[in-house]
Formats: sequence, structure tokens, C-alpha cells
Amino acid sequence: MANIKSAIKRNKQNEKKRLRNRVFRGAARTYIAKADKAIVDGNPESAEAVKTAISALDKAAEKGVIHRNNAARRKSRLMKRLNAVQAA
Repeated sequence: MANIKSAIKRNKQNEKKRLRNRVFRGAARTYIAKADKAIVDGNPESAEAVKTAISALDKAAEKGVIHRNNAARRKSRLMKRLNAVQAA
């Protein structure tokens, strides 16, 4: 446990940020999982699910929860899978 005042404050700030970031990271994970499932099932609404997942990734990157290159890589992989299924 921190004894120094600034360290105590920093711990409080980190906890607040952790809880705030968790919302965006969790939402992105959820939408990616839903999009993956829709793509695998061959669901006609898979394009809409991918669009929602991309939006969630962009939002997480914008907030600094994940790095923008990380978001770009995940979006690219999602689109690659969607396009492969639609082409087949």
C-alpha cells in the first residue's frame, strides 16, 4: 500500500482509468466475437456485425484504450474473413 500522498492519488487515478477503459475494451471484444460468429455461421447480417465491431474498435483506439495500429490490424483481419466468406 502506498504511503506517499502523490502515490495514493496516482493509484486512485489508475483505478478510475482502468474501470473506464474496461468498458471500451470489453465492448470491442464482444462485438468482434459476435462478428466472428456471424461470419462463421454465414449469417446475412454478418456485414452489419462487422461494421459494428469496426466502430467499437475505432472508439477504443480513439480513447487510447488500444493502440491505433492494433485496431487497424483487427479491422483488417475481420474484413479479410468477411470478404473470403462472401467470395465463396
